[in-house]
Amino acid sequence: MRFALPLSPRRPRESVVPMINVVFLLLIFFLMSAQIAPPDPFELTLAESAGAPSDPQPGTVYMSSTGALAFEGLSGDAALAAASARPALALRADTATPAADLARVLARLAALGATEVQLIAGARP
Repeated sequence: MRFALPLSPRRPRESVVPMINVVFLLLIFFLMSAQIAPPDPFELTLAESAGAPSDPQPGTVYMSSTGALAFEGLSGDAALAAASARPALALRADTATPAADLARVLARLAALGATEVQLIAGARP
């Protein structure tokens, strides 16, 4: 005579919803705390200084060692014209930029109507 073995009760499946909620919360946290900044238009070597902001700020004009200028996707004279429309600017110049070229660009910005230009030397951690 054979007796039927009672089926062992199955454990209910664990829900993955709490894990998905945690993953989405972490994703939102990292997206909100990340700083997404566009790359510099060209490679710059910045001088060392203490206390200078290391991250580019809105309204930043870039100047390479060859004298090339860039501002929000524009280059050359168009970059200076667009930048001068802002009330406050930051100028990030390469350390190899000649001082005469830097003075010339500052004078051109002043002639175009820029009233406040902050020179960013850079900070090394």
